[in-house]
Amino acid sequence: MATPLKLAGLLLISSALVAPAAIAQTASAPAAGSQPTDPAPVPGQPAKEADQGSVPDISIPGSDIIVTGRRGANIQKSAPAVVSILSSADIARTGDGNIAGALGRVTGLSVVGSGYVYVRGLGDRYSLALLNGSPLPSPEPLKRVVPLDLFPTNIVSSSLVQKSYSANYPGEFGGGVINLTTSVIPAESFVTVSGGIGANDETTAQMGYTYYGSGSDWTGFDNGSRDIPPALKAFFRSGERISSGNVDTGAIAGQLVSFDNALVQRVQDVAPNYSATISGGTSFDLGGAVLGLIATAGYSNRWVTRDQTQQNSLTPDLGTLENDFRRVTTDNRIIVNGLLGVGLEFGDNKIRWTNLYIRDTLKHTRLGVGHRQETAVDFMQQDTAWYERQLIDTQVVGEFKLTPELSLDVRGGFANSQREAPAELTLEYVRTNSASDPLGQYFVNRLNNGNGGDATISYSDLNEDLWSSGIDLSYRPTPELSLTAGYAFLNTSRTSSRRDFQFTAPSTFPEGVALLRPDLLLRPSVIDTFDIVLIETNEGNPAFRARLRNHAGYGKFNWQITPQLSIDAGVRYEKAKETVSPIQVFSTPGASLAATSLKNDYWLPSATVTWQVRPDMQFRVNASKTIARPQFRELIYQFYFDPDTNRRYQGNPYLQDSQLYNGEARFEWYFARDQRFSLSGFYKRIKNPIETFISGGEFITSFANAPKANLYGGEVELQKYVDLSGVGSDAFFATRRLVAIANYTYTKSKLKVGADDPVAVFGSSSGNATDFFRDGAPLTGQSDHLVNLQLGIEDQESLSQQTLILSYASKRVTSRGLANQNQPDVYERPPINLDFVARQGVHVAGRQFDVKFEARNILDKDYRETQSNGTNMVVYNAYRIGRTFNFSLSTTF
Repeated sequence: MATPLKLAGLLLISSALVAPAAIAQTASAPAAGSQPTDPAPVPGQPAKEADQGSVPDISIPGSDIIVTGRRGANIQKSAPAVVSILSSADIARTGDGNIAGALGRVTGLSVVGSGYVYVRGLGDRYSLALLNGSPLPSPEPLKRVVPLDLFPTNIVSSSLVQKSYSANYPGEFGGGVINLTTSVIPAESFVTVSGGIGANDETTAQMGYTYYGSGSDWTGFDNGSRDIPPALKAFFRSGERISSGNVDTGAIAGQLVSFDNALVQRVQDVAPNYSATISGGTSFDLGGAVLGLIATAGYSNRWVTRDQTQQNSLTPDLGTLENDFRRVTTDNRIIVNGLLGVGLEFGDNKIRWTNLYIRDTLKHTRLGVGHRQETAVDFMQQDTAWYERQLIDTQVVGEFKLTPELSLDVRGGFANSQREAPAELTLEYVRTNSASDPLGQYFVNRLNNGNGGDATISYSDLNEDLWSSGIDLSYRPTPELSLTAGYAFLNTSRTSSRRDFQFTAPSTFPEGVALLRPDLLLRPSVIDTFDIVLIETNEGNPAFRARLRNHAGYGKFNWQITPQLSIDAGVRYEKAKETVSPIQVFSTPGASLAATSLKNDYWLPSATVTWQVRPDMQFRVNASKTIARPQFRELIYQFYFDPDTNRRYQGNPYLQDSQLYNGEARFEWYFARDQRFSLSGFYKRIKNPIETFISGGEFITSFANAPKANLYGGEVELQKYVDLSGVGSDAFFATRRLVAIANYTYTKSKLKVGADDPVAVFGSSSGNATDFFRDGAPLTGQSDHLVNLQLGIEDQESLSQQTLILSYASKRVTSRGLANQNQPDVYERPPINLDFVARQGVHVAGRQFDVKFEARNILDKDYRETQSNGTNMVVYNAYRIGRTFNFSLSTTF
C-alpha cells in the first residue's frame, strides 16, 4: 500500500517544480515590503479563504473584534486580549483532518487523548469550547467538554484561541477558550468534491482483528442487530432486581451473545483509510441584502491497529507486576458529518443560522494474553464493543448595527449529544500450564468469575441536552470608548445509565464445554442445559441524572486612553447550581448514595492594559479570576470503565469548584504584514484544583480537590516570511516565499499540599490530603515543554505549498501512583512528531485539481506511558504508532 502513495508523493512534488505560476487558487499575503493588492476571488471558495490578507470570519459573544473582510487588519494586534487565530488558510497548510490536530500547532496548546485540547498544560477541564460563540455539550461520559477531533476542518472557517480572560466569556475559562466559527456566505456559487486514501505502515495491509457486528457497520450506523434484546428490555421496564430471585436470567442471557458480537476474527490485510467530502454554497442578491447558503457532507473510514504492552503493579517499589499483558487492538472509526448554514447580510447586520450534525462511531476489537502476579498461568482476554457518539447542534446568531454607535448581538441555541455503547462484551479464558490439570495446555472459560475465566456484558447510554442564549449590547459614546453589557443563560441536563452483567456457571459446569469459543459457550442451548445465570454487578446506582443551570451577566469597557495606551476591563457575575443524583431504576428502591448539590455565585473581574510603544510594537498586562466546575461523572460515586485509557473510574460527591487567579505579561512585535514575534510570561494560582488519584488493588481512578496549585511559565512565538524571488535566476523561486512559524511554551506546575491540609473523599476513612497527593507533584496532563515548528515554501500566485511540521511535548502525568503505596506517578512520553504536508494545484483535462499529500510521524516514533522509581519500571501502555501516508484530490465546479 505504501508504494503507490510514495509514487503519488513524488508525482506531486515533481508537479510543484514545474507547475505554472498562473493558477490563481489560494493567494497568499505578499512578502514583507511589497504592496498589498486585492487578488481576484477564487471560484468555489469563500472570499476570506481566497484572500489570506483578510481578517477571518469570527463570531464570539459581545466583542469588538468582529471585523470581517478588512484587508490588512491584524486581529492579533487589534484585539483587546491575547488571542491566536487560525484562518482557513492556516488550517489548510497543516493539512490536519480535524480541528484538534490543527489547534495542536498553536502556541501553548497540546492535544491529549481523543481530541482534548490542553491550554498551557492545564487539563481539558480548564479549556472551554464554543461554536459561533455558543457552548457545546460533550458526548463523552467522563467529560463535560467536547472532544475537538469530532470537528472536520472543512466545516470550520476560523478558530480563535484566547488565553487571557475577558468578561464576555463564560467564567469556566481556566486556561483559555477555543471558539470555532463556521462558514456561512460564500463569495460565489460553488460545489467542491474531494476524496482521499491513506495507509499506516503498522495497520494497513497488516494483520488485525475485527468481528462481524452488522452488515451496515461501514456506514457508522447499526442495522438494528445491536438493539437491546426483547427479554433484557422487558427486564429493564419491570423494575425488578436480579438479586430478588424473581427474574428468569437464563432467558435474558440466551439473547445477549451471538456470532455477530462475540466471534473475534483475524483480518490478514487491514483495509486502507478513505474519505470523501462534498460541499456547496451559493448566495442570492435580494436587493439590499445577501442571502447565503452553504452545506457540506463528509464521510471517513479509518483503521488503527495497536500492538500494546500494558502492565501495572501494587507494590511500593514496583518490583512485582500485578498484571502483565500484551494486547492487539484494532479500531475501525467511521465519521459522518454534515453542516447546513444559512446567512443573511443587510448593511452592517448579519444573521447566521447554523445546523451541525456529527456522528463518530468506533468499532472496537481487542485480543490479549498475559499473566497476573508473575505466575505461570496464562490469561487470554477478548473485548468487542461498538461506541456511537453523536452531536446535533442548531443555533441562531444575530449581529446588528442599530446605529453607528450602538450594536446588538443576540444568540440562542440547542444542542443534543448522545453516546451509546450496546453490548460491550469481555471474556477471559485461562490456561494453567499445569501438568496436573488435564486441560492445562488449553484455554478454558469455566465462567466462575475467578481464576477459571469469566464473561461480562454491559449496556450504557448517555443523553445530554443543552439550551443556551445570550444578548450583548455595545455602545461607543466616543471613538475612544466602547461600553458593553450582556447576559447569558445556560441549562445543561444529562441522563446516563450503565448496566453491567456477569455470566456465572455452577460448579458442575463441564470442563469440556468450557473449551468452547465465546459464541458457542454462551449460546441459548448451553445456557439452558447447564444453568448459566446472570448477575447484575452494579445494582446500587446504575443510572444518574445531572443538571447545570447558570445565569450570568457582565459589563466591560474598552478605553483608548491615549493613542498609545488602552485598557479593556470588566466584571462578570455568575450564579450557578450543579446537581447530580442517582436515578431509581428499580421498583424497590435501594439505599441512595450521596447526591451532590453545588450552589455558588462568583464575581469574576478581568483587565488587560495595552501599551503601544510604537505602531508595530506593544506590551500587554492581564489579570483575572476564573473558575472550573466539577464534571458530572466526577461527582457520582459510581464505577465507570473508559476504553480510551483502559482505566476504571469512580466519582466523588464531595468535590467543590476550583478558583483560578491569573496574571500575564506579554510583548508583541508585528515587524511586517502577517509577521510577528511575541514573548510572554504567565502565572496561575489555583484554589481547590481537581486532581486524580488511584487507590485499591483494582486500580480505580477517583477525584479529589487538592488544597492548591501554582502554575507559571512563558511563551515565545515567531512567524516570519522570506521572499525567495531573489534566490538564483530560476523561475521556480520568482513567486515563492519561505514560511517559518515557530513557538515554544515552558510551563511548570506544583501541587501545594501541607501536612495538616484536609481533603474530602467519599467513603474514605482518611481526611488528610497527604494520603492522596504529593507536595510538589505536577498537575495531571501538564508538559513542561511544548514546541511547534512549521517550515515550508509556498507560491504567492498559485496553489503550491510544501511544509515540514515538527511538534514536541515533554513528559506529563497521566495517573497518580497508588495513594496507599507511595508509588511514583505514571508519565506519558509523547513522541516527537515530524510531518510533511504538500498541496499543489494542477490542471487535468482543462480542470484544476487540488492535490494534497501527507506523511505523518516520519520519524516513526513510539508511544510510551511508564511508571518508574529509578530502579524498576512498569510499562503502563506502549505501542508503535506507525507512519501514515495520505493522498487526496479535490476539485471545484
